[in-house]
Amino acid sequence: MSFPETLSPDSYVTLNSGQRMPVVGFGLYKATDAGNSCREALKAGYTHIDSARHYANETAVGEVLRDSDCAKDRDSVFLTTKVKAPEHGYETCKNAVIDSVTFPKPDRWDLILLHDPTAGSQKRIEAYKALAEALKEGKTKSIGVSNFGVHHIEELVAANVGPLPAVNQVELHPWCQQRWIVDYCKSKGILIQAYCPIVRGKYMDHPTLVNICNKVGKTGAQVLIRWSLQHGFVPLPKSDKAERIQENFDVFSFELDEESMAQLDSLDQGDAGAISWNPTRVE
Repeated sequence: MSFPETLSPDSYVTLNSGQRMPVVGFGLYKATDAGNSCREALKAGYTHIDSARHYANETAVGEVLRDSDCAKDRDSVFLTTKVKAPEHGYETCKNAVIDSVTFPKPDRWDLILLHDPTAGSQKRIEAYKALAEALKEGKTKSIGVSNFGVHHIEELVAANVGPLPAVNQVELHPWCQQRWIVDYCKSKGILIQAYCPIVRGKYMDHPTLVNICNKVGKTGAQVLIRWSLQHGFVPLPKSDKAERIQENFDVFSFELDEESMAQLDSLDQGDAGAISWNPTRVE
């Protein structure tokens, strides 16, 4: 895995699978109109869309990419989906993947993840085996996990049912830095994707963040997304508003200096800083 030193809207990271992933993705979690939000993101310059079976918007993604007015063609867009825990297990995961590549959904995905580890050890292993088979069958180009702690990943490695995960997508921002997971994944060449990178707007009035915003002349969301990028994470901001979608992609014209990065790093609250469910420590 290699992350570019100089970042631009066209920058990508090379995964351990050899595949290229754009360094900023657009999240569709709880999108009120996923099709419209996806369309606005593509117009704004995003080429990386993050969906999931649990979000119930895979069809919207497929329809947007087939639309003659779409700003991007399918081959220029990186698509992620995730198989939810109730579908873990070998046959159920296999069937879920087949459904996710069946019209009117996209006919293939670039990355498929296990959405979380809550199904339990045996079903996690069986589901990952199904993803490995989907990879061989060309239904996806890379596979990985989401919300997995170190012990969950080590369990998959020990089971030897598929390749090392290319990605682990976890909640990640200055208030919840999950350093134990980040350090492990970086040591193994597993890319970290950061969901909730702007903390759902919760800390936009925090004095440290406000001071840095004033210093660089950017919004809180832009500063937080840039923090993710400079740590080598791939952030997945989300919004339903066109102006916010564009704003969240305008993060390549500035840098945070060492002092600003250190100030944001100092805000970590560990597990207590999570604003989502964060099941990384479940058995």
